[in-house]
Amino acid sequence: MNTHSTLDRRELLKRVAYLMGGAISTPAMLGVLQGCSAKDPGPGWKPTFLSDAQAALVSDVVDIMIPRTDTPGAKDVGVPAFIDIMLRDTYPKKDQERYLTGLEAFAAHAKNVHGKPFVELDSAQQEALVRAAHTAALLEMRADTSPGRRNRRPFILMTKELAMLGFFTSEVGATQVLQYVAVPGRYRSCIPVSEAGNGKAWAEETVTVF
Repeated sequence: MNTHSTLDRRELLKRVAYLMGGAISTPAMLGVLQGCSAKDPGPGWKPTFLSDAQAALVSDVVDIMIPRTDTPGAKDVGVPAFIDIMLRDTYPKKDQERYLTGLEAFAAHAKNVHGKPFVELDSAQQEALVRAAHTAALLEMRADTSPGRRNRRPFILMTKELAMLGFFTSEVGATQVLQYVAVPGRYRSCIPVSEAGNGKAWAEETVTVF
């Protein structure tokens, strides 16, 4: 990774930390600084850390967090695959287990409430569950003032953090949602609105809702 790319990724981490209301977790930060980016894995993608069912649920959750609008959404740019790889390669076992435990609890709650799996619910039901889980997680995190709380985020906030990092490290996130400068041949992953040519910066109407 070159120096410019490293600086861009550090600026990206600052922006995502701001949107998360605090600092980025250590594993996520290290993964991004080491060059992890979201890429469309193609139609035949199979998860290597998550099960197929878990990956399907995560895909629906990130699609609610960053949906397709006039630009591609989280699923379109390969965010589910990015999350799968980040969990597998950059998170310690205790964090992997916390994520999976939270994912399964979220899935069980959806089934208890609606009588069928999350992925089979309609979009309004799915969004309501994600919003409720997000609100509860924020209240939990705000009540926790102990050191290292950023590294103990619950499932829904870990997914949000990884979704934003994956989306804005993807080519689409950096060149269609953010401004792209063809010369000298690189893109700045985060720029102030005042410096953006046509006003495109962070997709606030999608990512800051959650």
